Amino acid sequence: MLELSAASGEIDLKYLDESGFCTWSEPSYSYYFRGQQKRLEQSKRRGRRLSIIGFLQPLISFVYGLVIGGVSRKSYIQMMELEALEAQKSGRARVIVQDNGPIHRCKEVQQLWSKWEQMGLYIFFLPKYCSEMNPIELEWQHLKKDELASKSFEDELDLAYAVIDGIQTRGEKGNYSTQRVRFNSNSSA
Repeated sequence: MLELSAASGEIDLKYLDESGFCTWSEPSYSYYFRGQQKRLEQSKRRGRRLSIIGFLQPLISFVYGLVIGGVSRKSYIQMMELEALEAQKSGRARVIVQDNGPIHRCKEVQQLWSKWEQMGLYIFFLPKYCSEMNPIELEWQHLKKDELASKSFEDELDLAYAVIDGIQTRGEKGNYSTQRVRFNSNSSA
């Protein structure tokens, strides 16, 4: 029903999820000539995790933010506040489809639900263990397996630039806009 409402222009429908990257890349499956060996050099230091939180509006836009470490509830709240403001400005109902992650249901977030609904932002929780119902999962998969495949990075900054470039490339290929949100310095804590 949500997809039909979005297709008819009644609502804006976005899919939210988080994912992560590290400076060491998984070896990818590929073919090589007989007698040749695939070699993937890794950096000396594994580095810290780079996490991403994103909103995918299929065929229209991808809005995301990057943090070192895990996505915190403060980063999540900042992203949701921006979506609520956009919904309020547009005057259109905006539905965010997401999983049941702990930061999505923590007490601090639950206290904001009624405020967001008054602004026109609604949350739809997917059933547990149904990640296949969230199209943003395919974005993560393609970003990792296509744009970042078989690459390793010296540090988290190089990795972040590669992720940004990969998202931009995917947006150009898919003909949708991309926008990176920069978190407040206190939101990644």
